[in-house]
Amino acid sequence: MSYTEREILLIEDSPDDSELIQRALSSVPHKHTIAWVKDGQEALDYIFCEGPFSSRSPDQKPCLILLDLKLPKVTGLEVLEKIKSNSSTRTIPVVVISSSKEPKDLDKAYELGVNSYVLKPINYKDFMRATEQIGMYWLLVDEKVKSP
Repeated sequence: MSYTEREILLIEDSPDDSELIQRALSSVPHKHTIAWVKDGQEALDYIFCEGPFSSRSPDQKPCLILLDLKLPKVTGLEVLEKIKSNSSTRTIPVVVISSSKEPKDLDKAYELGVNSYVLKPINYKDFMRATEQIGMYWLLVDEKVKSP
């Protein structure tokens, strides 16, 4: 899959947050699909076409990854490190969407190469607005993602 096919990979263990993120992204006026995985190991399997995702082509890369940090099995920071340390995936934009305000998480995410770090707002309307803005920026403004 090329960047032009606009697949967003959502790595989020909370079904409620996943539903809200997907709903907010549906308002972005650009065609895209969303693949949702629920833990860090499933994310790595998906990205690197292993395990249950071994039939996926390594050329099928998402145009954007939305990553929660607090994940079961493999943490979000470990997922980020593997993405950004691999030559075939390091250029995929990764946006952390997390409730963690810990300076060590923020610093480590940027040290590992995250493209953006967004705190999950607690208020529903703020959460929806922030997520929609993420989608608008990465799908409509950022040249890397929007260019064919």
